[in-house]
Amino acid sequence: MTVAAEGGALAFSWEADARIEVRDLGGEVVIEGNAAGLRTLAGHLLTLAGEDVPSGSHLHLEDGNGLEGGSVGLVLERDDGE
Repeated sequence: MTVAAEGGALAFSWEADARIEVRDLGGEVVIEGNAAGLRTLAGHLLTLAGEDVPSGSHLHLEDGNGLEGGSVGLVLERDDGE
């Protein structure tokens, strides 16, 4: 998956058979995944933490778009502000 970011595009890759589910339990959020899903999520975070990635770059994950059915949406965003 490639996402447009200020100054270029960011490429996010998915491991085969990756499974990620996000649940809102009221006072806490649970991110659950199989090994491939957790490696995929870690890779997304490392992409956003890259040297030339501008603050404000982000990735939206939603039910049916990267997350398992029934998941609540998850936004991964870089913020280099105070």
